[in-house]
Amino acid sequence: MLQVNIDLRSLKLFADGADLAAIAEFAVDPLIRGFTTNPTLMRSAGVSDYEAFARGVLEVVTNVPISFEVFSDEFDEMEHQALKIASWGDNVFVKIPVTNTRGESSRDLQRRLAGSGVKQNVTAVFTRAQVDEVVGALAGGPESFLSVFAGRIADAGHDPVPYVQAAVDAVEPYPGIEVIWASPREVYNIKQAADCGCHVITVTPDLLKKLPQLGRDLDDFSLDTVKMFHRDAASAEYRI
Repeated sequence: MLQVNIDLRSLKLFADGADLAAIAEFAVDPLIRGFTTNPTLMRSAGVSDYEAFARGVLEVVTNVPISFEVFSDEFDEMEHQALKIASWGDNVFVKIPVTNTRGESSRDLQRRLAGSGVKQNVTAVFTRAQVDEVVGALAGGPESFLSVFAGRIADAGHDPVPYVQAAVDAVEPYPGIEVIWASPREVYNIKQAADCGCHVITVTPDLLKKLPQLGRDLDDFSLDTVKMFHRDAASAEYRI
């Protein structure tokens, strides 16, 4: 079971990945309150049968949200896929990209799916204009998520916090919509997400391994780092 040294009651951690064994392990950890995946993660994990993988995940993830993404680039086919994916379980959220590969907004599709009762996770949101479109499409529908790709925003040299904060402010009148801090790059992102009132942060397996460091005393951390260097030098039997 994962342990952290700060209070995370106001921020939900969703494990992000496509390794079924890891998902099964995290499914029994109360600190993990949801799961996300995407076609890129699935391909990297060697998944060849999309539906078989998803149904296998749903055998172990039974009572917390799990997001599966459509993979068509045409909105009509996205809708067909979304309705099928949504039928797999009450805890299933369908990931809808904010645009297709031609940059065409998916807001009309989002609105239709919301009207059909499909729980969505609108993904790859980067801009404030996109936030406003998504909120307008999802408002009044079932519970849904809006995923701001904060890590990639930071990769572009922009401070992601104002973008996430703007999204949190935009959904405030709509309690059924929650904001996800997506694509985190470091453990500090968890604190940033909590500080700006974000509802959820996705956490990769690599970051999950670092969670016990969150909130550590820096003097102790410094000492442990020095001990690591000394231990590794001794193990290598270096001589000068």
